[in-house]
Amino acid sequence: MQYVKLGSTGLDVSRLCVGCMSFGDRARGGHQWVLDEEASRAMIKRALEAGVNFFDTANSYSGGSSEEITGRALRDFARRDEIVLATKVYFPARRGPNIGGLSRKAIFTEIDNSLRRLGTDYVDLYQIHRWDPATPIEETLEALHDVVKAGKARYIGASSMFAWQFTKALYLARAHGWTRFATMQNHYNLLYREEEREMLPLCADQGIGVIPWSPLARGRLTRDWEESSERAASDRYASALYHDGDRRIVEAVAAVAQRRGLTRAQVALAWVSRNPVVTAPIVGATKPQHLEDALASLSVELTPEEVAELEVPYAPHEVSGISV
Repeated sequence: MQYVKLGSTGLDVSRLCVGCMSFGDRARGGHQWVLDEEASRAMIKRALEAGVNFFDTANSYSGGSSEEITGRALRDFARRDEIVLATKVYFPARRGPNIGGLSRKAIFTEIDNSLRRLGTDYVDLYQIHRWDPATPIEETLEALHDVVKAGKARYIGASSMFAWQFTKALYLARAHGWTRFATMQNHYNLLYREEEREMLPLCADQGIGVIPWSPLARGRLTRDWEESSERAASDRYASALYHDGDRRIVEAVAAVAQRRGLTRAQVALAWVSRNPVVTAPIVGATKPQHLEDALASLSVELTPEEVAELEVPYAPHEVSGISV
């Protein structure tokens, strides 16, 4: 396994991050395609054996059961001081006033809930899952700073938002002496490259670690355009992210993979990882082969001609993934 620094921090992370949205209890609001605890533990154990030390979950995944399953497995299979455990806050875990969002009250409540479910005293990376238009960003930033000073998080990060919003947050943190965002978890893959316009150059300039979500475009890059999957069949959100014009890119991935004797997932992930701004793509796995493909992709080097073949069919997209 290869390890790199997380942005401009001193934290060492594996070049792959395991996304734990795939782990959960269906009976507690989890998607029908999530793995139960036994299968989740096997996936986490294999990732650890391969040298992966970076795991990302969220308070809202499967009603909190993703954090519980992930926490128990990591306690059983890993040393806490060697792994990097990340979780997120914003989306409500249930209905009610002050449930969800990024108010000081919500952040203080949810960090304690996450720590309890994860069974740990701290998380390494605490991220805001989205921008909260209903809460002043100053309130959010100061609350996150206090979470770090209380020892409940080592670093803080952000997720999908506009570059101007991220710039504002970075500026205000510096101006007030608050803890600064160290990472950006954004939507980035061969089918959606709008982040290359502003967000990725901003992250490169500011030394921000980039950990893209959905590097395989929710599986669209791993199969023929007409094919579906159990997740795709129930994923109404994906229809807003990609469009029929993306078919040509999917076909290009298939062509490169066939010539090289690789899987499509290996090609698509290798393309994401080759970007020097990207620290570690977040990979969700519901089958052993998903994880093996992700691990194998780290050894794949695409030629300039292959990169051009994959990139030329791209057409601009409407901005998506910023809110749900």
